[in-house]
Amino acid sequence: MSTANINTAMLSWARERSGIIAPQFAKKCGVSLERLQEWESGKKPITFNQAMRFSEKAYIPFGFLFLEEPPEESLPIPDLRTVDSNGVDRPSAELMDLLKLMLQRQAWFKEYLKLHLADPISVVGKFSARDSVQAVVADMRSQLQVAEHPVRGKWEDYYRDLVKRVESLGILVMRQSNLGHHTRPLQVKEFRGFAIVDEYAPILFVNHADAPGARLFTLIHELCHIWIGQSGVSDGSTHSQRQEEVFCNAVAAEFLVPANEFRDKWLQDLVDWQDNLPALEAHFHVSKWVLARRALTLGFIDEKDYVGYISKLKEEYKNRDKSGSGPTYYKAKKAQISQTFSKAVVGEALNGQLLLREASELLGGIKPSKISVFAKELGI
Repeated sequence: MSTANINTAMLSWARERSGIIAPQFAKKCGVSLERLQEWESGKKPITFNQAMRFSEKAYIPFGFLFLEEPPEESLPIPDLRTVDSNGVDRPSAELMDLLKLMLQRQAWFKEYLKLHLADPISVVGKFSARDSVQAVVADMRSQLQVAEHPVRGKWEDYYRDLVKRVESLGILVMRQSNLGHHTRPLQVKEFRGFAIVDEYAPILFVNHADAPGARLFTLIHELCHIWIGQSGVSDGSTHSQRQEEVFCNAVAAEFLVPANEFRDKWLQDLVDWQDNLPALEAHFHVSKWVLARRALTLGFIDEKDYVGYISKLKEEYKNRDKSGSGPTYYKAKKAQISQTFSKAVVGEALNGQLLLREASELLGGIKPSKISVFAKELGI
């Protein structure tokens, strides 16, 4: 077997970038931890085939292993996340690859729309973070044709309905919890969502690795980013000092739970503030997660109360019963990828206007031979 004349220093960088600890990474490569350490230290040569497998498991191009030093990687859209008032360093391989995929989808769909003589979307950048929260909320409700809050139904139904309404405006809504496989999960501690603004093909992404109750807030937060024309990766922090994040948080809170109505419904004299939540959930039809956040922003509870309650919700979600059967592969894909986008890609592929392998890549790895099956799931 021929030896690969790579820069062995790149092996350690690639493995660390993947976020996979050494023992697990060695197992993925089919070697012992000792052999992996010998490769990384340069004590043992690595063959060409082994190096190719290494790069595949590290999710990097094979050519990176021949570089003299690691490439400088930065997010392709603004980083609006906050940790102790500072931006988050070193994005994960999953976040970088996810953003690349979304930008690829956006570029394709924008070209598709232009070929079909579509008009720009009027709501993109219609307002700015200097406008009033009430003005943006009123316009969003008007465009989506929704009242201040639902009068019936569960909040999960409200979430699904809002996604459909957002898509009807031409905004692509993407939602998933991993990058195509459970071994590449998206980390909530890294980001909750992002928006990629474009006048023709804006994309809104919600991290579904997050607890369900938090997703509704993220959806409207990222929608606000589209409305003010500001791309960015968000973590949903209540401590953010960035103008755009503070503004989008305020818009999401007011859109989902109007402040005046919330104040009228909140009972101050209860022994446990959490006893307010069932009645509020029944009235506003949003999650208890959203209600707790609203109580915090309006000063009814303090940060300690909020953090303790949210931690409890996270723990309950983590320990939930996972024994039930989940959706089929194609139903999951249908839920994850914007249906507007999926139907355009599948339609072009079936009409011979797009190569099946290109459609497969755009659709997150659906096998080219199975695109017709996905078409049936989409109702095409």
